[in-house]
Amino acid sequence: MVDPKSVLITGASGGIGSALAKAYAKPDRHLFLGDVDSDKLARVCDICNELGAVSHGHEVDVTNREAMENWIAEADGTAALDLVIANAGISHGNLRREETEEQIRAVFAVNLEGTLNTVLPALPMFRTRKRGQIAIMGSMAGVRGFPHAPSYCASKAAIRVFGQGLRARVRREGVSVCVIIPAFVQTPMTEANAYGMPWRLGADEAARIIKHKLLQDKGEFVFPYQYAFAAWLASAIPSSIMSFLTRLK
Repeated sequence: MVDPKSVLITGASGGIGSALAKAYAKPDRHLFLGDVDSDKLARVCDICNELGAVSHGHEVDVTNREAMENWIAEADGTAALDLVIANAGISHGNLRREETEEQIRAVFAVNLEGTLNTVLPALPMFRTRKRGQIAIMGSMAGVRGFPHAPSYCASKAAIRVFGQGLRARVRREGVSVCVIIPAFVQTPMTEANAYGMPWRLGADEAARIIKHKLLQDKGEFVFPYQYAFAAWLASAIPSSIMSFLTRLK
């Protein structure tokens, strides 16, 4: 893939999103950064501008379909997009507490609908130009259902499979779709995890890996590399055994 000159990132005010914004920040590159937290987003934009980028921060909720369509169209009109990263995501479940119905619906709204609201408006633009790259932020949680966060697992599984199928559908049209599958990355979201997170990476290191893999046009990639086999194994273990291994005490 060609190094992108115009990049759009959702969930850009913190965690992997802000790390990606900083990783892509360089002179003459346009960054369109979206998030619901306008204050944090403004600080990220300031950092990216100091690194030479032309940053455009936009307060937007990925669950708002019309707002997302308008924002992405406006961004593309300002500087034709080369790369769109559907990064925004939330999780509520952990070992300490069970998800409520409202939390479950919120997770699906942000992680699934929010991803669709990011990908679908960009897709026609890329297909018309016969170039462009879409990156979807999956998760190791999406390879199997785990009892501490079933909605998060299911939402990430859905966008993973969506990305796999979409890549095969549009690749011949010059459009690339990549699914990113991180394991444990140090972010505000993972701070709530009440269990060990071996080989956990910092957000900046995760962003460096993602940027490198996207340039290689990897259809799907798991990182850290130690989890590549674990991802396959988790999907291959019979349900009866997996239920025993992941039972809650």
